[in-house]
Amino acid sequence: MIDILTKEATVLLKNLISTPSFSGEEDKTAELISNWFLAHQIPFKRNNNNVWAVNKNFDAAKKTILLNSHHDTVQPNKGYTKNPFTPEENDGKLYGLGSNDAGGCLVSLLALFTYFYDKKELNYNLVIVASAEEESSGSKGLNSMLPIIPEIDFAIIGEPTLMQLAVAEKGLLVLDCYAKGTPGHAAHGKGDNAIYNAIEAIHWFKNFQFPKQSAALGSVKMTVTQINAGNQHNVIPASCHFVVDIRVTDKYSNQEVLDIVKSNVNCEVKPRSLTLNSSSIPIEHPIVKAGVKLGRKTYGSPTLSDQSVLSCPSLKLGPGDSLRSHTANEFIYMDELKEGIDLYIKMLNEIV
Repeated sequence: MIDILTKEATVLLKNLISTPSFSGEEDKTAELISNWFLAHQIPFKRNNNNVWAVNKNFDAAKKTILLNSHHDTVQPNKGYTKNPFTPEENDGKLYGLGSNDAGGCLVSLLALFTYFYDKKELNYNLVIVASAEEESSGSKGLNSMLPIIPEIDFAIIGEPTLMQLAVAEKGLLVLDCYAKGTPGHAAHGKGDNAIYNAIEAIHWFKNFQFPKQSAALGSVKMTVTQINAGNQHNVIPASCHFVVDIRVTDKYSNQEVLDIVKSNVNCEVKPRSLTLNSSSIPIEHPIVKAGVKLGRKTYGSPTLSDQSVLSCPSLKLGPGDSLRSHTANEFIYMDELKEGIDLYIKMLNEIV
């Protein structure tokens, strides 16, 4: 059965590559995923461009595992020399937009869910969500599904990790900061220079060290990435706007980091969002132990995924390599796809 599912998953991946599915425009790939469930006689539901299903013998008295990956993609990198929508096999690689991020993960999870769908007396329920708008952190993605699907106890999020165990993921907090001053003529130098006031705050962002360290992710990292002030050379500016990119570890919530920032800098601070929090799963969790037993290593991931919208423990795991995501001539190795399905099934067999 596993060999058949692997072949079918490969066909679906090629069809997904052939079908443009930019964030917010995933209706055609949602149809392809729906067809997978129809072909395997699995009842499913669709909410906007999210497609989901539960296992045949779902029991509300049992705990539930979420299996999730996304079927939207970014726009093709301008460096492409191949057609991003033409699946091409060459030298053991399958090329195409979304092959690595995250089509390979998605079809592997669909194969995993299908393998366990009608099995009886499982220790856990399974719910799978093929979600939209992950790349844009849109409002109609996995976040919109959480009130709809059954309550989940932990999740496996399909993202390319070379099938290693990403037991923690950094969150993202972006701040717009505004240092104020008083305008004046530069020749007199009597104004309160907003740029100088901003420098004090920027110096704090550069040097402050958060006391709590994460075993998997290290320290919270703050980086000033943009700055803008003034509109002519001889006027002292009254305002200086700068942007801070903060990568938050599982030791802090985004709100906690924001509170620390506001208590230390003398400028107006506006968060763009507080929803993209860090996530993690305990090392002693059964699914992590199952992966380690199969020779997988644990690590902390610096990249953001749909884990950020979950409040339950979650593990990021999937075939492919994160370093290939969003690159020109994106690809996944065919052997990675086969290994991904095999390892997913072996890991779940250990616990379900």
